[in-house]
Amino acid sequence: MTLLTPSRLALIAALSFAATPALAQEKSWQLPDDSAVDAVVDGYVDNGSLPFLYVRLEDASGDVVYEHSARNSDLVSQPVDGDTWLRVWSMSKIITISAALDMIEDGLLKFDDPVTDYIPEFSDLTVATGPNGENLAEMAGQAWGDEAVRETLQTMPCPLPTVPVETVMTVRDLLNHKGGFYYTFQPTECLNAVMGEQEIGAAQNSDELIADLAALPLIRQPGEGYYYGMNTTVLGLVMERAAGQSLQEIVRERITGPLGIETLRYGLPEGEEMLPRFTGNGGELKVTDPAALDIYRTPPQGYDPDVPLYLGGEGMIGTTAAYADFLHMLLGRGAVGETRILDEITIEGLTSPHTQIVSEENYNGYNLGVNDGVWTGGGYEGTYFWIDTERELIGLVMSQVHNRPAAGNDVNDVVRDAIYDQLEQIDR
Repeated sequence: MTLLTPSRLALIAALSFAATPALAQEKSWQLPDDSAVDAVVDGYVDNGSLPFLYVRLEDASGDVVYEHSARNSDLVSQPVDGDTWLRVWSMSKIITISAALDMIEDGLLKFDDPVTDYIPEFSDLTVATGPNGENLAEMAGQAWGDEAVRETLQTMPCPLPTVPVETVMTVRDLLNHKGGFYYTFQPTECLNAVMGEQEIGAAQNSDELIADLAALPLIRQPGEGYYYGMNTTVLGLVMERAAGQSLQEIVRERITGPLGIETLRYGLPEGEEMLPRFTGNGGELKVTDPAALDIYRTPPQGYDPDVPLYLGGEGMIGTTAAYADFLHMLLGRGAVGETRILDEITIEGLTSPHTQIVSEENYNGYNLGVNDGVWTGGGYEGTYFWIDTERELIGLVMSQVHNRPAAGNDVNDVVRDAIYDQLEQIDR
């Protein structure tokens, strides 16, 4: 059972006094048959694809409509619930972005500010190309469906040639993953290796990380197009320089503090423990070490509160209940009860089309998937959320596993579909 922490009680109190949407007033979202969803959740643990799975659904009032947890007791010794500490990885991004947008509202940052105004160490960045000047980002995108392109990328000689940065990298570019930074998932081993050589994961503070990133080539010219990578982490570094504060202090001052959220942060509190790291490499789940999580090619930072490095795109930890509390701010169009974090027009901008525009209803906002009124995001070790703006619901599907076995690849969609099968019965 989820404990009612002081922050949780404060959220429920705030929401109870807020103007409740008409739809939420008219309907009780209690699922007709919890057991049908339970069976789906249990199945992903029983088939060996996940070490545990915790699913949570909340309504606009902050009430838990549904929750269920399943675990492989041979891998996970303790029960997992809404108060279990998890590594949220890229679910850090939307929190960093929300704090950046709050700084923009206050005039501390502007969308079109050059990044080099805050990080002059990036003045001499370069862009890697193929041997004949090929655009590596475009080739990497093609490689997913074209084996010949993939083979060409994999066999390129190292080191790759580079050209100077020709465009101005802006804050807006970082919000939209258009800065040109990447992760070590590239079909071009030369790029993966050079990031490994910089030991990104071993940086001990922001200045060290900036120096490491300044020595790396970009994968494309800034502003040229979307490419998923460490752009949000660089945004966090810009925010630190602009505010004269650490990202931890910025997030606490602007987001988690005003919302009364205590268990969403950087650095594990004393006396708490993280779950082990698991991998499905080879098709079978097992406990692994940090080096297996190859997002930077070197082991990621260990969530040590004494290390003053805050990775805005990857570094937060938190409980599922606390992350749901943050999502209520987005669902509330920038506010929870009387506590306003962002202006409504800012939330509109956050959720408007920016990249990956498939249609008017299917696109990316600022690192937030938007599809027919549902906003989504996820993280590297198997964390996922959605916000249903029509039904006024928040859902989370949470695990911790790197490279999960193939049987678990569809878990987010299948679990969400099972919940919506129940919701549609209420709609009828």
